[in-house]
Amino acid sequence: MRAVVSSLLGLSIFCTAAWAVEPAPAPAAAPAVQATTATPPPQTLPANKPKTLPSSAKGAPNALTAEENPLTAEQLTKNKALQDAKIKALVKDQHSRLQQLEKANLDALAQNQELQLKNDNLGVQVQVLQSERSAQMFLYGAATIAVGVLLGFLIASYVYTKRRRQW
Repeated sequence: MRAVVSSLLGLSIFCTAAWAVEPAPAPAAAPAVQATTATPPPQTLPANKPKTLPSSAKGAPNALTAEENPLTAEQLTKNKALQDAKIKALVKDQHSRLQQLEKANLDALAQNQELQLKNDNLGVQVQVLQSERSAQMFLYGAATIAVGVLLGFLIASYVYTKRRRQW
C-alpha cells in the first residue's frame, strides 16, 4: 500500500511540475494561428550534464540571446505598424468581399423579380388556355346536340313520309 501511495504522490508532483513550466512566448510577427497551437514542453537535460551556451553568448556569459531580449520601442512600433497593415488589408479584403456579395445579391434579386414576372405571365397563359379549352368543349357539346336534333328531325320526317305513301 505504501508503494502505491508514494508512487501516486510522486507522479502528481511530477505532473504539477511539468505544467508549471511556462511556454516560450511566440514571436510578434508569427500568425495568430501559430500562437494558438500548443508548444511542446522543453527538453530537460540531466542534472549532471552542463548546459552549453549558444555561440553568440560564449563571449559574454551574462548576455541575453536574441529570443530573450526585450523588444525595443522601435521594434514595438514596427510590430504595431505590421499589425495595423495586416488589419487594414483584412478590412480592405472584407470590404471588397462585401461589395461583391452586395452586387451578387442585387443580381439575384433582379433575376428573382424577372422569374416571378415570367411565372405570373405563365399562370395567366394557363388560365387562358383552360378557359379556351372549356369553351371549346362547350362548342363541341353544342354541335353534337345540334347534329343529333337535325338527324332526329330528318329521320322522323323520312319515317312520316313513308307512312303517308303506304296509305
